[in-house]
Amino acid sequence: MKFVSFVEWNNTESIGILSKEAKKVIAINEIIPDFKANDNPMIQLIKMMNEDILQKLKYAEENCTRSYSIENVQILSPIRKPIHDIICVGVNYNDHLSEIKKDMKDFKEVKAPVYFSKRAIEIIGLGDKIKGRFDLDECLDYEVELAVIIGKTAKDIKEEEVHDYIFGYSIFNDISSRNIQKRHSQWYKGKSLDSYSAMGPCIVYKDDIKFPIEVKSILNDEIRQSSNTKYMIHNINYLVSDISKGMTLEAGDIIATGTPGGVGMSFNPPKYMKHGDKITCSIEGIGELINFVE
Repeated sequence: MKFVSFVEWNNTESIGILSKEAKKVIAINEIIPDFKANDNPMIQLIKMMNEDILQKLKYAEENCTRSYSIENVQILSPIRKPIHDIICVGVNYNDHLSEIKKDMKDFKEVKAPVYFSKRAIEIIGLGDKIKGRFDLDECLDYEVELAVIIGKTAKDIKEEEVHDYIFGYSIFNDISSRNIQKRHSQWYKGKSLDSYSAMGPCIVYKDDIKFPIEVKSILNDEIRQSSNTKYMIHNINYLVSDISKGMTLEAGDIIATGTPGGVGMSFNPPKYMKHGDKITCSIEGIGELINFVE
């Protein structure tokens, strides 16, 4: 099941699910008539999800007759306003670790996960523009990542119980300003410029993803990254459990689980994004997240 945020005919933001063939959008209000959306409707739905609602959604996915053609709506990031900074995992694929050693001397091996956070006043979605701040830094890079969306508030989650606390998965592009990133001893600033977080086009419900899955990025027509989640240094169950030790994760929190090799910084000479570029991040079972550099 694929959950989406979209703009309805009356120019209001709504949430829904895609039909089974992914050609129609079914608004949540058509399935749950008493759903009263607040300012963050996807987070609201995640928090209220239970087995009864899930069964209604599954039935509507195949049987609902009142829907929008996907071609007639604007798809937004499934979560535009994150409730906290995005939790990010650095150097979580061996090939990415190898390629950045020459640029970031601190990284020789990874014994424990590398965590950092990324501020996003708003997460951009499918088709949105990356507003490149080339006046601040010309080295604009891409990083395709699998995003984990937390489904239930908890801490000290056991590794074998992590699946119970996940809502679903999405595609995340951890857009990075490399010179700013390297200038500071922490990565926060270089990762957090406005529009430098992209996610979408949907959130896939956790039971509908069968791991391992392919992860890929394409800049214009050139494949830049091509890997698989089986090559993660630390897997999803380990990461979520480890992050939650002594630290509460809330329903709707986003964890970006790391990028594979092939980022622009790794080439000789580097191959960064520039004005007019099209960056496509794709993950098997989820879809494609396409953005354009402005």
